[in-house]
Amino acid sequence: MVQRTFDYVGTNPLRLGISSCLIGEKVRFNGGHVRDAILEDTLGRYVDWVPICPEVEIGMGIPRETIRLTGHQNEPQLIAPKSQTNHTTNMKQWTQSYLKQLSTSNLDGYVLKKDSPSCGLFRVRIYDTDTTYSRNGTGLFARELTTTFPLLPVEEEGRLHDPKLRENFIERLFAYSEWRQLTTDNPTIPNLIAFHTAHKSTLMAHQPRNQTALGRIVAQVKPQTLQATLEEYSSLFMETMTFIATTKKHTNVLQHLIGFLKTYLPSEDKFELLDLIEQYRNKQIPLIVPVTLLQHHLRKYSVPDWVKTQTYLNPYPRELSLRNHV
Repeated sequence: MVQRTFDYVGTNPLRLGISSCLIGEKVRFNGGHVRDAILEDTLGRYVDWVPICPEVEIGMGIPRETIRLTGHQNEPQLIAPKSQTNHTTNMKQWTQSYLKQLSTSNLDGYVLKKDSPSCGLFRVRIYDTDTTYSRNGTGLFARELTTTFPLLPVEEEGRLHDPKLRENFIERLFAYSEWRQLTTDNPTIPNLIAFHTAHKSTLMAHQPRNQTALGRIVAQVKPQTLQATLEEYSSLFMETMTFIATTKKHTNVLQHLIGFLKTYLPSEDKFELLDLIEQYRNKQIPLIVPVTLLQHHLRKYSVPDWVKTQTYLNPYPRELSLRNHV
């Protein structure tokens, strides 16, 4: 079995955009920061951070007056309520300029500050009056970022404290990095087929219907339609990766992979593996336990190479220990 390796430490790190306050830069409205240990301690050794604070970049200073979104959800205004200064135009103009720079930065993902009127991704407050608000907004910078780069994995730091959301986001980062490398370095039909083959089990764990649809896209590719096929595939692939891989879907994938061992496994080994999968299904043990034993058996027996090298078995560096918590 060829062990999938990751060379992201030092030589070829992931490049992640980030709200700079999350990595300890003192750029908050009160002159402080909100350093997130999960980001730096979990991901830090694999990442080259690209930090920015939109509010500082448009000249608001440190410390500064607080700002908020006001008005309609589809076209909110960025207002400093104390002085009634409207920062909307400045923020939009700077954002458009900065996103043009990012288009050549080869980003693999982005982490945003939750609740921020510039960077918040979900449920940002939009005020109707001085005291009443709804939580259905998106920060002005975050809105343009996700519109401009629809395939880019983007998440808020607060949601990354949920083990399943954290595992999903980090898996998407490494998958997107591999896809970006394929399309940049050598976008050929054989490489597209190899990429899809390696990700079959991963896609099944996220959304089985989309795995089937992606297989059809690959099966129909022709040299003259390769570029269009790559664009169609990438869109559905990254959409599929946003689906959370549930316990039920993981169980289905594990049972599917056992099928390739049925002619090799002695009865007692098969029962042991099935028992661990059942314990995982009942949430008595983490996913890493049945996956580790499954990998052991796949290394031992002569199953097809494409099964042994499924990205599902090793989606990101083992040291992240993400499957110890899902």
